[in-house]
Amino acid sequence: MDLSSAATLNNGVIMPWLGLGVWRSAPGHETEQAVRWALEIGYRHIDTAKLYENESDVGKALRASGVPRESVFITTKVWNSDQGYARTLKAFDESRRKLGLDVVDLYLVHWPITGKFPDTWRALEKLYADGKIRAIGVSNFRIHHLEELLAGCSVIPAVNQVEFHPLLVQKELLAYDAVKGIRQEAWAPLARGRVFGNPVLLSLAKKYGKSPAQIVLRWDLQLGVASIPKSVHRERIEENSRIFDFELSLPDLEALSSLDAGERIGWHPDKVTG
Repeated sequence: MDLSSAATLNNGVIMPWLGLGVWRSAPGHETEQAVRWALEIGYRHIDTAKLYENESDVGKALRASGVPRESVFITTKVWNSDQGYARTLKAFDESRRKLGLDVVDLYLVHWPITGKFPDTWRALEKLYADGKIRAIGVSNFRIHHLEELLAGCSVIPAVNQVEFHPLLVQKELLAYDAVKGIRQEAWAPLARGRVFGNPVLLSLAKKYGKSPAQIVLRWDLQLGVASIPKSVHRERIEENSRIFDFELSLPDLEALSSLDAGERIGWHPDKVTG
């Protein structure tokens, strides 16, 4: 396995296991440079969103990189204030224009806004049927959100992107997604650094001769979870990519999973109202 290694989504689309996230990467040069570095290093998966205000910078970096468009997997998301059928269609066109793309690889419902996400999903299904998106999915959906969506949808989400790290494993959700054929993807896979001082993780890093970040990202990979760690530093982007040349033992995987404390660093999906 290497940076080109990819998961096959439930509609047959290929999505690289590891990507670069650009949440809180400053719009303009910072984001553009980070994406350029990632593409030079070999990343072929970039994750952005309307909320991040840097979709245009991702597009600029892709065009300037010389990497063929068809070899890079680009994700963006519809923001909460744009949810609903008509508004989602309009928001998608704006995101696609900013990215400078004819087709977006993956479009996600950013948060499960009560009373709105079913109509938002209908808009995604239309965009998917029209060939404007290669795969559609959700973000921050818990089991009860997914059950509501699946009860009335025509297309099963290909991806559920959620907060996932050793302090928030959400084992029931991971198992549910797997049963339904929904690929789970981790945002904030490194818990924004909160896990780095953990004695268990430090011990594993020493054992395998890897950084704490590499251990956690490898844990994601072996659990079948795609991940999109964010960095704007070339050395960190490169370090995060070096997770394909070793393997964690089953006891060590379980040791990391046992750190689960239900600790969120982001919003609780049930408390986001728009």
